[in-house]
Amino acid sequence: MMTERQITAFRQVMRLGSVTAAAKALSVSQPAISRVIGELEMDLGFALFERRAGKLFPTPDAQCLASEVERMFYGLGRLDQFAREMRGLHHGTLAVASLPMVSFRMVPRALSQFLGLHGGIRVTHNVHNSPRIVDLVAAGQADLGVAQMTPVRNDVIRLASWRSHCVVVLPAAHPLADCKVLRPEDLDDAPLIALSSQTVTAGYVTERFHHARITPNIVLESQPSFAACGLVAEGAGLSITDPFTPCIFPDSVLRTVSFEPPIPFDVHLLAHADKALTRSAQSFADIFEGIMEDSPLATRIDPDA
Repeated sequence: MMTERQITAFRQVMRLGSVTAAAKALSVSQPAISRVIGELEMDLGFALFERRAGKLFPTPDAQCLASEVERMFYGLGRLDQFAREMRGLHHGTLAVASLPMVSFRMVPRALSQFLGLHGGIRVTHNVHNSPRIVDLVAAGQADLGVAQMTPVRNDVIRLASWRSHCVVVLPAAHPLADCKVLRPEDLDDAPLIALSSQTVTAGYVTERFHHARITPNIVLESQPSFAACGLVAEGAGLSITDPFTPCIFPDSVLRTVSFEPPIPFDVHLLAHADKALTRSAQSFADIFEGIMEDSPLATRIDPDA
C-alpha cells in the first residue's frame, strides 16, 4: 500500500521534473527522495521512471498515476476549502418558516443581516400559518419557525417569546384615527373587517366584544392580516390586527390606535426539541432575537410561561 510519504515524493518529482528540485521543495536530501521513489516502485510492482545518466524520466505508467494523484490532491484541497467555508459560515443551509406579519420587516431584516455575515449560506424562507410552521419545524423541514401559537407537542420547543398587543387599524382620515385608545363601545356599529375565525386574534376579539355586550358589525372576514389592512386602506371598514402588519403602510394611508381591553399577540421562535441547532440556525436566531429586542412593538416574555 502506498504511503503518504511516497505519494508526496512522487508528486513533487513529477511536478518539478527532478529529484533535486523535489528534495529541495520537501526539505530532505536527494538520496532520501530516490530511496522513497524506489520503495514506491517496489510496492507497486512496476517501474515509474527510467534511469538514464543519473536522471529519472517518467514512464507512461507514471504519467497515468500522476493524473490520479493530482485528482486526489485536488479533492483534498477542495475538502479543506469546504471545511474552511463551513468554519466561517460561508457554506451550508438555513430554512426559516414564519408568519406573514413578521415576514414584511422583522424576518427580512434578520435575513438581510444574516446574509451580510454569511453570504455563502443557502437560505430558504417560507410564509405559513402557525400550525403549518409548527409541523415544518417538527418534521425537520424548517430549522427555525416564527409562529403565534404555542406548540402543544413534545418535539418542538420555544427558544424565545415576545408579547405585543393588537391595535385598531383605521384609514388615516377616519374620525377615530387620532384617539389614544379605542374600546368595544367605541366601535359599536362600526364596520369591522374580521380576521379568520380560526385565528387566535379573532377568538380574543369575539371574547372582548361579548364581555362588553356588543355585537360587532362584521362586514367582511379576511385573512391574512395584510389583506385586512389592505381593505381598511380602501375604506371597507376598520380592523383589529397585530401591530406589525399596519407598519408596512404609510401613516398617510393607515393609522393604528391601541385597543382595550388589551388583546395579546405573542410571537415565538421555535426549534426542534431533539435536534441541536446548526451554527447557521443559531446565528440567525441570535440576529432575530436582537431585532425583536429592539422593536418598540414587542416585549420579551418567559418562553416557559
